Amino acid sequence: MTSVPPARAPAADTAGEASTPPLARQAAPLLGYLFAATGAVLFSSKAVVIKLAYAPPHQVNAETLLVLRMGLALPIYLAIGLADLRRRVKGRLPLPGGRLVLRAALVGVVGYWVASYADFLGLRYISAHFERLILFTYPGFVVLLGAMFFGQRVRVVTLAALGVSYAGLALIFAAGHNPEPARDTAIGAGLVLIASVAFASYQLLAKPAISAMGPRLFTCVAMTGATVPALAQFAIARPAGDLAVSPAILGYGLLLAVGATVLPSFFLNAALHRISAQANGVIGTLSPVATILLAVLILGERLTAADVAGAALVLAGVGWFTFADRKVA
Repeated sequence: MTSVPPARAPAADTAGEASTPPLARQAAPLLGYLFAATGAVLFSSKAVVIKLAYAPPHQVNAETLLVLRMGLALPIYLAIGLADLRRRVKGRLPLPGGRLVLRAALVGVVGYWVASYADFLGLRYISAHFERLILFTYPGFVVLLGAMFFGQRVRVVTLAALGVSYAGLALIFAAGHNPEPARDTAIGAGLVLIASVAFASYQLLAKPAISAMGPRLFTCVAMTGATVPALAQFAIARPAGDLAVSPAILGYGLLLAVGATVLPSFFLNAALHRISAQANGVIGTLSPVATILLAVLILGERLTAADVAGAALVLAGVGWFTFADRKVA
């Protein structure tokens, strides 16, 4: 009998993505930045599409819109995930264990159900570009939660930069540009802040699972996991007749499912596989800027001097602490 030496499998089996030649490894960070930028711009369209769906005469509820987004995206994730598994079986590559699959699914619940539902609810109360500025504080929570639960060190410069970022939000909030009453604005801002914390938690929890499963399969498992509670929530909270939506709402659901969910989720996780969560946050500065531009062009939202100054402070603060944290990551 011929003895077969044990395979030196990489810690992260990515179905061909882990074993790369030196030049490819050198290009990986640059590719990661490109993926992160593309994902950020695509994600930025989500708030604008949601606001369009909420506007008269549609006025769809958050639960229905969320289940359309996740339900329409689910077949795509299942098809890609099954194709990836078949390729692994044919290539005799190791398959992820049950505990790893469950962990990836739970991470998806945090990042794409909890965060998305809070965000969808928050957009009932605040403008699209205000939502994006609040949501974009997630890199700060990546740093803080990383220090609290993942043993990452936090420096004074990081806390100072967070202060700059939140000063920008306070400036926009104080300017009162949002047309809703102050109480509604506070509710909306609080809900989106919850979404920001949940998405930061996702960034921290996802990276180890992505390294173990590969970004493609992880994305499919995580998003499938997030779809389950979204469907269950709709079944409990809303009548089935709510799914009989107009063609316009169905179109918005498809835009959310493909353009603002499937494509950016793969780009984001591919970026996280190549660069750090903090570096991903740096490139993500494109997201609030893109949302503001889209909101002004498509939704007709006003762009005031306070908006510009506040956005500049938010982006300056986020860029400051993410670049500073990269030096110690």
